[in-house]
Amino acid sequence: MKDKQPKAESQLQVETDLKALTSVLEWLENIVLPMIPADFWWQCRLIINEGFTNAVRHAHQNLPPATPIDIEVKVFADYLEIRIWDRGQPFNLEAKLHSIMQEQRDPLDREGERGLVFMYKLTDELRYIRTDDRRNCLVMRKNIT
Repeated sequence: MKDKQPKAESQLQVETDLKALTSVLEWLENIVLPMIPADFWWQCRLIINEGFTNAVRHAHQNLPPATPIDIEVKVFADYLEIRIWDRGQPFNLEAKLHSIMQEQRDPLDREGERGLVFMYKLTDELRYIRTDDRRNCLVMRKNIT
């Protein structure tokens, strides 16, 4: 899968500001909407909304607003990949998701962690990795076909 060339790819950098979400969503829509099934768009919109919001509210909560968040999207014939880089402290996504799913109540009843559940359920691959340049990268892959 790694040797396939994307049909489209783009990068965007925004400051740590929830108001930038409008620009992020417009940017994503211009790239992916013409290449994906129409009913697929709302899921892409939701996962980038949650990923970006988490970077602003959690990863960058103690960082200056000028701290950049980098976003990349690649559209392949059979899947879409979105990457969001933050400069916050490392976070164990797998452990957090496991903890949420082990609880007796519905994970969607938890307002503070609902976004993680949405991203997990709406993607085919969800990872959060620490990169060599001391950033974190949220990788979200969604099959199109």
